[in-house]
Amino acid sequence: MENYAICVKDVYKNFNVYLDKSNTIKEKILFLSRNKKEKREVLKGINLKIKQGEAVALIGTNGSGKSTLLKLMTKILYPNSGVIRINGKLTSLLELGAGFHPDFSGRENIYFNASIFGLTKKQIDAKLEDIIEFSELEEYIDNPVRTYSSGMFMRLAFAVAINVNADILLVDEILSVGDEHFQNKCIKKMLELRDKGKTMVFVTHSMDSVRKLCSRAVWLCDGQIRIDGNTNEVINKYVEETK
Repeated sequence: MENYAICVKDVYKNFNVYLDKSNTIKEKILFLSRNKKEKREVLKGINLKIKQGEAVALIGTNGSGKSTLLKLMTKILYPNSGVIRINGKLTSLLELGAGFHPDFSGRENIYFNASIFGLTKKQIDAKLEDIIEFSELEEYIDNPVRTYSSGMFMRLAFAVAINVNADILLVDEILSVGDEHFQNKCIKKMLELRDKGKTMVFVTHSMDSVRKLCSRAVWLCDGQIRIDGNTNEVINKYVEETK
């Protein structure tokens, strides 16, 4: 485990999906037969090891299990069976603006969000100007975040996440939000972090971003790993088969 940042061993995850779900007590009594549920397997025995300092992309069509696997890694969700081991401090960009309070300012939310990642007030004080500068929100940083656009949310969330000095960074489609200038800035910063030996797991539908950032790609299909290997080889097969 000492050479690996993430180890996923024989992981299964399923969800109960309720069909014709009753919304009121009256409906539950009158239509007992409607409260049927169906178990849907999202991940079916995933085995995956990611080395320290490795940049890995999870690719696949919608519903293939990519985001679920990322949420299991960050312990937002837990597997029905199997084990996931994390070696190092982890930060994630999975849900845009998660941990932000809409009625507080961007500056106040930096403190809230960074504290979730384990930073002390003194550590946040030291990084505050770097976070604000990277987000390019100097003019709006003392406005309530409910007045922010989705792109502004993304800027602030990304700026906080990359400044918590984590060993492992998990990113789920966040780079698809915002203007091209900031997307390129984020990619450049992630390349810097990769070159410094940070571990990254990256979920996206942007094959160009995958080619730039990752030396390895894992293609998930119907909850299972279809191909795990060199980025260009995996992407070429994925694109060819999903045309």
